[in-house]
Amino acid sequence: MLAKLLPSAETHEVTNQPPPLVDYNLFERDADLVEAVRREGAEWANAALIEFGKLVGSEEAIRWAFEANENPPVLHTHDRFGNRRDEVKFHPAWHELMRLSLEHGLHCLPWTEGRPGAHVARAALLMLAGQNEAGHTCPISMTYASVPLIRKQPEIASEWEARVLQPHYDQRFLPATEKLGALIGMAMTEKQGGSDVRTNTTTAEALGNGEYMLTGHKWFCSAPMCDAFLVLAQAPDGLSCFFLPRWTPDGEPNWFQLQRLKDKLGNRSNASGEVEFVGAWARILGPEGRGIATIMEMVNYTRLDCVLGSAGLMRQAVTQAIHHARHREAFGRLLVEQPVMQNVLADLYLESAAATVLAMRLARAVDRLGGSEQERRFARLAIPVAKYWITKRCAAHVGEALECLGGNGYVEECCLPRLYREAPVNSIWEGSANVNCLDILRVLRKEPESRENFFAEVRLAKGGDRLLDVKVDDLESTLTHDLADCDARRLAESLALALQASLLIRNSPRTVADAFCSSRIGGNWGQAFGTLPGNTDFRRIIDRAWA
Repeated sequence: MLAKLLPSAETHEVTNQPPPLVDYNLFERDADLVEAVRREGAEWANAALIEFGKLVGSEEAIRWAFEANENPPVLHTHDRFGNRRDEVKFHPAWHELMRLSLEHGLHCLPWTEGRPGAHVARAALLMLAGQNEAGHTCPISMTYASVPLIRKQPEIASEWEARVLQPHYDQRFLPATEKLGALIGMAMTEKQGGSDVRTNTTTAEALGNGEYMLTGHKWFCSAPMCDAFLVLAQAPDGLSCFFLPRWTPDGEPNWFQLQRLKDKLGNRSNASGEVEFVGAWARILGPEGRGIATIMEMVNYTRLDCVLGSAGLMRQAVTQAIHHARHREAFGRLLVEQPVMQNVLADLYLESAAATVLAMRLARAVDRLGGSEQERRFARLAIPVAKYWITKRCAAHVGEALECLGGNGYVEECCLPRLYREAPVNSIWEGSANVNCLDILRVLRKEPESRENFFAEVRLAKGGDRLLDVKVDDLESTLTHDLADCDARRLAESLALALQASLLIRNSPRTVADAFCSSRIGGNWGQAFGTLPGNTDFRRIIDRAWA
């Protein structure tokens, strides 16, 4: 009887909602990245980038990204009989993402591809992978960055280099000698010191022939499921760098004991753990007492990856915001047609475009580290500058993009909450903001050649924008005076903005460069995104973002 009285109106018809953003090509859709790949010398990789861009933009790969984060790794310290196991197990979606990235050489391309531009091609691949799921790029980044160090130690290189360069992902918990490929992790920081690794207490007892026994702890061990780790420990002659495999040469599990996995804000698909070394077997990398100098050889590569990771997150965030605005109607018009929203979207795009052109310019510098002293000096200053600024901008950028979707952007069925949680990590990894700013001051004070090469790059845009010309003159004047530590962040910001502006003036449409210089260099900008000057050509900038 009641059913007859109820109205039969349909209340769940879905209207005014954007279609799912799936099955699109992340590379081809990104004009800034496509142009940067060509400009920085890796156009030969276009076919591979188009293929990979299509794969990571597919509905299947996007589903893997969600599943890998919804099902974080699980630590198994013991087997069912009570024996130590120290194994981390992952959801199948994680393994699919790892397989996809390793098959496309994200961990090894510059070391296996002899053509110029290999670091540029690999940088573009990493940006695309991070837009889909950033957590799994952590072990890929460390493996990539470890190769130059491994090559410096012949006895280690002879055993490990070929394994690391294999384009095969092998998830099995076995000695590396029995696997199709190997991954490298890092274990540097300890709970009493954090970034101050000179206070590390882990000890290394020499056994002879470059072999040592390590005893101590690590508060953060990145990707503890890897096959070997770069570790800092105190040897008789001081802090040194070591190569510590998960299995000893006789095929037994090394004394590498996982205490727990970290419950992190983001990066949840990836495992980070606390470990204890109880007489763990390791080999030394580089001379005793030169651990920091040895590990710093990786910094150009790992810091570059932090920049690329943040640039990728920003690109995906603004892509999601524009997609939503192009389909969502409010107050009788599409959001993308409304001036206030246009200002926000254009501003978000400017930040993303500036991050992309700078990240890819750094990739070219890294590509030429071995053959150009000028590029090496430029990179020595430009990389920490970019690491500070781009990673610092990422969280605010993703937060603003999330708001463009309203409540839909705040629920876990959307990828933006995941991107938002992921955004802070690149500012912390490989030296926090303050560590990078102090490194910038160190370069400015002690390496005048790097400063000269940095400004030579910025000056390539001289005459292209009056605001930038004045800014550069002021900056160079500032650097003739004593540099106070308390001014390090402001100085790093100014250097980053000047370099980004120079790159945009030389390489991007005039509307983009003018809007960036007017807001970021000229100060015609508010304290939040969406405060560009009213005479900005918002629609043309947004159209550029949605190539």
